[in-house]
Amino acid sequence: MKKTIITSGIIVIVIIALYFIFKSPAQIPVDTSDTTSTTVTTSVSKATSTQQVAQKNSAITKIGTSVEHRDINAYHYGTGTTELLFIAGVHGGYEWNTSLLAYQLISYLKNNSKIIPANVSVTVIPVLNPDGLNTVVGTTTGNFTQTDVSTDDATVVSGRFNANTVDLNRNFDCDWKSSGTWQNKTVSGGTKAFSEPESQAIQAYIKMHSPAAVVVWYSAAGGVYASNCHTGVSTETDTLTKKYASASGYSANESFDFYATTGDMTNWLAKNSIPAISVLLTNHTDTEWSKNLAGIQALLTYYGK
Repeated sequence: MKKTIITSGIIVIVIIALYFIFKSPAQIPVDTSDTTSTTVTTSVSKATSTQQVAQKNSAITKIGTSVEHRDINAYHYGTGTTELLFIAGVHGGYEWNTSLLAYQLISYLKNNSKIIPANVSVTVIPVLNPDGLNTVVGTTTGNFTQTDVSTDDATVVSGRFNANTVDLNRNFDCDWKSSGTWQNKTVSGGTKAFSEPESQAIQAYIKMHSPAAVVVWYSAAGGVYASNCHTGVSTETDTLTKKYASASGYSANESFDFYATTGDMTNWLAKNSIPAISVLLTNHTDTEWSKNLAGIQALLTYYGK
């Protein structure tokens, strides 16, 4: 009996040994304690993810070109779906301080990306009228100072317009007229609404992205002005106006009423149900960075909720 049991046991052991010897390697249990390959894969995945996030957090896109074929660029920060759009340099070199302010914001966001809430993205278009800016300061980048600004008054005034001598802020589709008004002067609004490549670039961008809110910087009056195209100031635009004004210390105004304006950009945005405000700096030389940063931060907090 004992001999039979021993013999049976030996046979079983041999069968088990043969089973594991000839078993397919794909079926052999993997030792999960060896995580080398998994770790490598994870590291590559994380690196790729980091690169993708970095690209999304900071990117530059060309949205159009000027009459003289200079690029109109948009700088993008953050990954959220709620987009805040800031536009400067509409009046080129005549309001060069607005472009310098926009470049200050670009630099700030590049170094302080964490200020942007997770659900928000920020786009900055620092120079809508690059031809006009180049006329006055000799460049379209942010690498200029007040010492680069032309001291010839006629040159500075000419830099307000694009290379077709059109006032871009009279070329949008709200009360558009071929002849507009600037202070006590008559200016060209173009041959039709959106006749100019610069305003066309904004039109195309807005159509594609539908930002949650738009801030357009001008100078000089020292106030925040709500947009409206004959339908009254929207609730969201009113909120936008008051929050930026309260934080920055600028006055809040329901409308710009110093003189009649036709073809205004922010009013066209209102016509298209996009909340928008005009922020007019106090003068033509200062960026008033701290005031505007406070206004920007107030909007980031508001839209980040």
